[in-house]
Amino acid sequence: MDDDRNGGAPGEADLIRWAESLAAIGRTGLAFTESLYEQERYEEVLHVAAEIRAAARRTGGLPPGPGDADTVREWLASVEHGPAGYVTPKVAVGAVVGNDDGQILLLQRSDSGIWLYPTGWADVGYSASEVAVKEVREETGIEVTVERLIGVFDGLRLGFTRVPLYSLVFLCRAVGGDLQGHPLETLDVGWFDQAALPHPVAGIDHWGPHAFAAIRGEDVDVLYDLPRDDVWGE
Repeated sequence: MDDDRNGGAPGEADLIRWAESLAAIGRTGLAFTESLYEQERYEEVLHVAAEIRAAARRTGGLPPGPGDADTVREWLASVEHGPAGYVTPKVAVGAVVGNDDGQILLLQRSDSGIWLYPTGWADVGYSASEVAVKEVREETGIEVTVERLIGVFDGLRLGFTRVPLYSLVFLCRAVGGDLQGHPLETLDVGWFDQAALPHPVAGIDHWGPHAFAAIRGEDVDVLYDLPRDDVWGE
């Protein structure tokens, strides 16, 4: 992806990240301010963020999305007052599942056709590790035990998603069940060797070597996004 770090134009992932950051600032400001003047300024920030999102769709060759005004109205409708209105990333939970043959469990998502480990939004009332077990069972039919946390990723920063989210990734071990993809959420599911992965697998260059090392039983740390020296320049 060409971006301003390499002397080129910003790419879609850069524009999305900037738009979501600006929108979060505007919505959080509206949640806390009582000044009419500041409310106008924060709403203006939302309009700028909506324009950047629209530019991101054009840059990525995507079909037109909601109009700028519709996007702003959606953001405004989500504003809550006080601490509840402080905008933070959503939380997703993923599971790197290995078997006795050193293979990884992957599924092909029905919404994009992209392959990835089982993952889903964190559910209220469940611990993060319980969500991992539940998502694997629902999406693939496989029963697992959770061994440990092996990754914490910023989805926007890595270009995995257009929704601000943090992904918690657990190493799991298959203990039973029958391989069967969810009829609505998956197109296909399967076990794969590191040398024979399907295509495309989202972000495989970033998390793949780490995941397979963990599956092999190697002593790996939690993989996370290191702090940047220049947050807006990288």
